[in-house]
Amino acid sequence: MARSFGEVVYLVGEIGEKEGKFYAINVPLKDGIDDASFNRLFKTIIAKVVETYLPEVIVLQCGADSLAGDRLGCFNLSIDGHAECVRFVKKFNLPLLVTGGGGYTKENVARCWTVETGVLLDTDLPNEIPENDYSKYFGPENTLKIPSGYIENLNTKSYISTIKVQVLENLRCIQHAPSVQMQEVPPDFYIPDFDEDEQNPDERVDQHTQDKQIQRDDEYYEGDNDNDHTMDDV
Repeated sequence: MARSFGEVVYLVGEIGEKEGKFYAINVPLKDGIDDASFNRLFKTIIAKVVETYLPEVIVLQCGADSLAGDRLGCFNLSIDGHAECVRFVKKFNLPLLVTGGGGYTKENVARCWTVETGVLLDTDLPNEIPENDYSKYFGPENTLKIPSGYIENLNTKSYISTIKVQVLENLRCIQHAPSVQMQEVPPDFYIPDFDEDEQNPDERVDQHTQDKQIQRDDEYYEGDNDNDHTMDDV
């Protein structure tokens, strides 16, 4: 379903809240987007995301409901266009975990994930699907690739440009990469000084405070009791 401009602005503005603001991005697209438009937008935004966030690892979910012909989807992507996104992310040479996702035309989901497994393994697969126990699902063509769809593309150049500008502007609001940003030590890590001699015996100490005073048996610090010994003293 096509969205109004006001709805689109709202969706682009879903960027996280409070301390997490600007740490999420949302890229709303209208019906019918094709390979060329999708890939241009994907590559521009993902490149900026990687530059901004400086991730040490990427988790990529390859949902196939954006493929042409999906029972619930409304995009025109071919399997080649979909796989190009995987190929682009792989080129960052970062540790990459790839998972499945949505997809409601099961034959095309299987096709898509097969092709993209080949991309990840740098293996070109033949387009002809060999005879197997499930051949009836892929006939009569028995081919691996599916072409683009024919839904009207409602994503105009002006619309895509507006989305791209807004998303990149949101990313500029992050001052430091999340993976290297300095943070204050959370209060739970602060252990107050504790002197049993000064403790009021009539004052009850809650269990949480008591737990913080427990010293593990395998810990040793300078300044421990003089009667403590190391192995060299024995």
